[in-house]
Amino acid sequence: MQKKKNTQEMIMDPYDRYELMVNGTVVKTPIVLASMAGVVDAAYALARKEHAGMVCIGGYSIDEATLAASRLLVEAGRDEFLTDDPVAEIRAQAEMLAESGLVVAVNMRGSAPESFAAAARALGPGMVYEIDAHCRQEPMIAAGCGEALLKNTEQLEETVRALKAENVTVSVKIRAGVADDDRALAQALWHAGADILHIDLMDFGHTKLRQIRNACPLILIANNSITSFSVVKDMLAHGADMVSLARHADPATLADLDTKMAAYADETGWYNAPKQLCRGGDIRSLTFCCMPVKNCPLIPSLEHLGISRNEFMSIKLDGVKNTLIEGGENTCFGSLTWCCKSSTPCIFRNMALQQVGLSLPDYMRYKRRLSEKLMKRVFEGDAFYATE
Repeated sequence: MQKKKNTQEMIMDPYDRYELMVNGTVVKTPIVLASMAGVVDAAYALARKEHAGMVCIGGYSIDEATLAASRLLVEAGRDEFLTDDPVAEIRAQAEMLAESGLVVAVNMRGSAPESFAAAARALGPGMVYEIDAHCRQEPMIAAGCGEALLKNTEQLEETVRALKAENVTVSVKIRAGVADDDRALAQALWHAGADILHIDLMDFGHTKLRQIRNACPLILIANNSITSFSVVKDMLAHGADMVSLARHADPATLADLDTKMAAYADETGWYNAPKQLCRGGDIRSLTFCCMPVKNCPLIPSLEHLGISRNEFMSIKLDGVKNTLIEGGENTCFGSLTWCCKSSTPCIFRNMALQQVGLSLPDYMRYKRRLSEKLMKRVFEGDAFYATE
């Protein structure tokens, strides 16, 4: 007999749980299957589709220079996708994934912006186009792609613009620590039109992720050593919207992460809520800050952002107007807008929530809305929050 699902599992659909969309499609879980040349194709993704929300098939070399590099890599014993017609092969793979429930991205390696634009024109907007600025194999670097683009950021930005001119969703896969300044690179790619930044964090961990989160409003995918839910939570709390797995993407690991992420999202109400600012959180955590009346990390943060204390208070108060967290006269500052993260014990906040009939997860959903309004102000002003 099939085990009956609990009420929460039956009610909570993927959008309500994560509120995450990519390329106009709801992402059912923030777990991404990262590309691995010669390995990640439709068959690979279909075998893991139950516990993934997005797949990056490829990498596929899409022009003669990168195809020649792929042949050299095969001769050296590496796996590669070799085909005389990359566009036809990518189209065939995407068609096999059409009913999979996965958001499909294609990781591409090209030697010139027009190579990417030509592929997008031929294949259309039904998938995400991921620029491979990550591969560090010498033949690929010699062909002008992979990590070479992190040293030639003008060409990388031009490639993003060429793809956006085809009206498609653009991801850029980078390796942290290769460019001169990853924060400046993130801002440049955002301004060029990128939608997603897929970051191999190498050994930098969440510190680098937080820096990039504070520099741009792009969807961030954290990659490298995602092997346990404790690592996942750390990435989410420091700015990741999704996490990706490559060699560790076995079905058992994916199932474990997916189950624990869903439970955590339902329990907290905001699956990637940041740590509080005073505990090392990224700038999304301004939503949890109290009034700027004491000497704490909030004050220098506002100064970095070019936001006055009065403006900050106005944004927060206007952001909760006519909502259930507008009130709370018995809280420290007379409104739930100034209250802390739900994981911080507070009898006054909880009493105020009880009075208006609001659960802690729903409180966090309101805080997420408020954070989005704050981030809109930050990035519309194009502030560069250069914090360590």
